[in-house]
Amino acid sequence: MISGAADQAGTLRSMQDQRDSSTTELNMPMTRVLSITSGKGGVGKTAVVSNVAVSMAKLGKKVLIIDADLGLANIDVVLGLAPPYNLNHFFNGERTLEEVMVEGPHGLKILPAGSGVQQFTRLDGQLKMRLIESLDALEEQFDVVLIDTEAGISDNVTYFNVAAQDILVVTTPEPTAITDAYALMKLLSTQFHQKHFLLAVNSVREPDEGLDVFEKLTMVSGRYLDISLDYLGCIPFDRKMHESVREQRVMVDLAPDHKVAKAFVELAENLIDTPMNTQAQGTLQFFWKQFLGVGSEAS
Repeated sequence: MISGAADQAGTLRSMQDQRDSSTTELNMPMTRVLSITSGKGGVGKTAVVSNVAVSMAKLGKKVLIIDADLGLANIDVVLGLAPPYNLNHFFNGERTLEEVMVEGPHGLKILPAGSGVQQFTRLDGQLKMRLIESLDALEEQFDVVLIDTEAGISDNVTYFNVAAQDILVVTTPEPTAITDAYALMKLLSTQFHQKHFLLAVNSVREPDEGLDVFEKLTMVSGRYLDISLDYLGCIPFDRKMHESVREQRVMVDLAPDHKVAKAFVELAENLIDTPMNTQAQGTLQFFWKQFLGVGSEAS
């Protein structure tokens, strides 16, 4: 992992050398980049991403979803889309990001990933640079970019989390999910210098259960890690979510007055209202031109 961080820092520095910093518009409105991540699979992370994205779009935000699960993608399935191309075509050099991008509900845009292909489950430095450069060209089109990472602590997971300005960790009240969420924050903190995390708790039986998870993670991270953790809310458990998945419609569209849909909208509003982390905290960040001069400390 350490060598990966050094590689990312070197990549960013080489790109900085190619850009005249005097032409950087530091005061321009910044695109907010949020990674939505989890240590454990099966916590409903993609449901959070899709519902939050649609909620933000309905609130007037220009939203892009990047499906960063490059081996087992499903954000397009959740949204009922059948894209002709995916990020595998981009990494193969067959298509541009603009050509890969598809439109979803309420005008939000999606960069879908491929599924069942192992080739890009670990991106090398050259592919990471290509992705950064191509996303940089799209920057002014979006207010918010949501990165749906794969589960676990793979190299791709750490790469996309480090590339975001803010990291939203999704967990459930299950002990294994809480343990894995802590393990992911520990890795990102100790090896990739991430010091600030946001938390959402999915599938709670009652609101106090979400607060209890937050308190547990705050206690253990306060004892062993030098990080801050902000609680943004919880999503109640309801079998209506199964209907949403079957119909390939997000809850905020399928049943906007349902308690689960209202919880997703509240989470989206909390994310919008939470001040953006403008201090680059790791080895690289999208969009990198807004953070010239950062990342050198991670080499």
